[in-house]
Amino acid sequence: MKIVTASTPEQENFIQELVNYMYTEVFPYYFSDSYIKELEELNVLKPTSDDLYNGTLKEAFQLISGMQALICVIESVRTEEVTDYHREIFDKNIMILKEYGYKFPFSIDHFSTLRQEPISSYLRPTSSYLM
Repeated sequence: MKIVTASTPEQENFIQELVNYMYTEVFPYYFSDSYIKELEELNVLKPTSDDLYNGTLKEAFQLISGMQALICVIESVRTEEVTDYHREIFDKNIMILKEYGYKFPFSIDHFSTLRQEPISSYLRPTSSYLM
């Protein structure tokens, strides 16, 4: 018999916040709105099977750290050239996400070039005031 500790509701919420961050703060700088909509329909960064992610404390920590590492690498290659070190970290963390049933069908090369003008309905507004 094995005893495991369940993830906390805060961790589950944080995982969802990281997914939302990818859709609102990362993807719009690289992909068009129509492509992001396709990604949502394809359940990118959503669990594909309940069998792989059981909601344990360890799994939640690994998912959180994997998504945070991906975000850090993607945001760092905005201003730096892509190196083998970036590729290694990126690929390692994609494997962590895949291990728990989260799809992320990209290579680091998808994030090496920013869009010219990232105007998107997915971007978070910079202010809450309407003009």
